[in-house]
Amino acid sequence: MTIVVGYVPRRDGLAALEAAVAEAARTAQPLLVVNAGTDAEPRRRGLADRRDIDALCACLADVGVPHEVRQPSRGLAPADELVQAAAGCSARLLVVGLRRRRPAGVGTGGSTLSGVLADADCDVLVVPAADA
Repeated sequence: MTIVVGYVPRRDGLAALEAAVAEAARTAQPLLVVNAGTDAEPRRRGLADRRDIDALCACLADVGVPHEVRQPSRGLAPADELVQAAAGCSARLLVVGLRRRRPAGVGTGGSTLSGVLADADCDVLVVPAADA
């Protein structure tokens, strides 16, 4: 089975990645990193650039976690990309980061988190960003 993680080059994405790597290493399972977003204003929309992806792959190789990195460009919402990736590899766990934008207790998170929680067929681990 595989662990899928939604990665964005921000604190919430790094927190999710750290938790997913720890779980993958602990259980000796491969990791599928999905970096989905929109093409307009890539850095603001969560898309990692080549430098981010290369550094990520080097880090995962150093830790010894078998991995694959995907940057889908099908135009689907990030939540749909994550849910489809998890279903496609029969994931055991889907890890997403939580970035607080509102006062505590208001809402359940962003639309990506809501979509993942509503549609995922596997367990979902929600990891708060370090400053959350």
